[in-house]
Amino acid sequence: MERRVALILIAIALAAYGAYHALYAVAMLPEPGSLLLFLAFALQAVLAILAAVGVWRQQRWAAAALLLLGASIAATALVEAFVLGIIGWLYALLIAIAAIVVALVLGAYVNRSGPLLDRQRGEPLA
Repeated sequence: MERRVALILIAIALAAYGAYHALYAVAMLPEPGSLLLFLAFALQAVLAILAAVGVWRQQRWAAAALLLLGASIAATALVEAFVLGIIGWLYALLIAIAAIVVALVLGAYVNRSGPLLDRQRGEPLA
């Protein structure tokens, strides 16, 4: 798959994830739920949409936004397990590790500048 197409698909997936969590956070407003969970899901929505915009426009800060998104997903899962007791600790640990690994892989892919060039001649390395 061409890199440009892959970046567009990553941006679309991030925007969809952000919209889903934004709707999820809005649905938590009228209920007397946990303010901590509302803030965590709202932060995930903002970071996912920010990362989607950064990936779409190929900004240098997009990888940092992806890493922050992964960290917030991991922190939310751990808070749900160990502070609120909503989900099991092993499942939360799985979510946290997977979020960090996926964020690192996507951040490395997004931050890659393309083919390596010979600095002397400006041609791709063989």
